[in-house]
Amino acid sequence: MKHISDQFIILTGGPGAGKTTLLEALQRQGYACSDEAGRGIIQSQNLIDGPFLPWLDPAGFAEQMLGWEMRSWHMAVKNGAPMFFDRGVPDIIGYLHLSGLAVPAHILKAAEHYSYNRKVFILPPWQEIYAQDEERKQSFDVAVDTYAAMVATYTKLGYQLIDVPTGSIEERIEFIKRETAGIFKTV
Repeated sequence: MKHISDQFIILTGGPGAGKTTLLEALQRQGYACSDEAGRGIIQSQNLIDGPFLPWLDPAGFAEQMLGWEMRSWHMAVKNGAPMFFDRGVPDIIGYLHLSGLAVPAHILKAAEHYSYNRKVFILPPWQEIYAQDEERKQSFDVAVDTYAAMVATYTKLGYQLIDVPTGSIEERIEFIKRETAGIFKTV
């Protein structure tokens, strides 16, 4: 018997690799997609002059992301339909490693409990489309390091990484659709 979380597909990678653009395009085609925790938290913290920003309090930022990802997962369970996730709980572990911080036991436990489809799509660093903005302050080198941290984290947790090739948004969408054909009904 399959678990509902087998229908939860993560897209991950470093910042600026095109994840959000790809997810927005999938959403326009009728697929359910979660919002990215990091960008949402940064926007909210900036709005209220909050302290939980990655450049002020990386550990506090990780805790905020954990809450966001757990809520997104529970909302997807409640919805009961397949969903694409803009990152997932394991990304928090990769983020903490990248930040040189210890991973608390409760975050490791969360990565065990909040499971996703074992196939995870990872978008490689792509310098031609990389751009910094108000929320994405990292350099391209940090984007490359983040990609490596996600590869290491997801591999260690037993996920199978599927590299999303660079190319047009249409090519990337078709690649994702082919790879998830058994999970998502034709939209």
